[in-house]
Amino acid sequence: MTSSPTFSPVVHGASLRSVVEDSIAAAIASGQIPAGELLSVPALASSFNVSATPVREAMINLQHRGFVVPVRNKGFRVTEVSRRDLEEIVHVRRLVEVPTVRELAGAVRPEDAERLRGLAQAIVDAAAGGDLPGYLVADIEFHHELLTLAGNERLVDLVTDLRRQTRLSGLSDMLHTEQLMESAREHGALLDLVVAGDADGAEALMHRHIGHVLGWWSGNAEPD
Repeated sequence: MTSSPTFSPVVHGASLRSVVEDSIAAAIASGQIPAGELLSVPALASSFNVSATPVREAMINLQHRGFVVPVRNKGFRVTEVSRRDLEEIVHVRRLVEVPTVRELAGAVRPEDAERLRGLAQAIVDAAAGGDLPGYLVADIEFHHELLTLAGNERLVDLVTDLRRQTRLSGLSDMLHTEQLMESAREHGALLDLVVAGDADGAEALMHRHIGHVLGWWSGNAEPD
């Protein structure tokens, strides 16, 4: 069962639009805001304790990302992603990401590995602290930066688009669980395998990690 998200007021000096956008995107992606729910700009502005302008800008960006669709004179409705949609997303991601990670094994420069290790730790820290928006933002950045090392911009754009279409309806219920910590630690383990040149190990872990979309992250059990 999901719970309605409680948005924190935006800290003065932060980028209002980006903070609002990241928070709403995380709540939608994790299932805290379910498909079909109507979101009102004035109500969201009140929740974040900001004016309507950055919220409206954030919602327009989320519309472009496919998270919501506009409803005339009412606000924005959260889009739905079916189980079949998720299965197709996972299938395509495995086709392109798994072999790409395999090819990167043993070919990551020390400075790139150091940057990725910082992102991997940020994912673990966010999971430990129950920071779901922080977890998702760091997770997206880690995978984006890792795939960027392959030098194929079209591949990175494709995976980014697929991730934007994904919904993780069980993720919010995983807060403070060992499963969330395990999935968070997989990023560091994956990086270790890639840096060590263990192509088989990196390939297997990447295949399993993407599968969490249909398993833990959707509230379903996974095989041991």
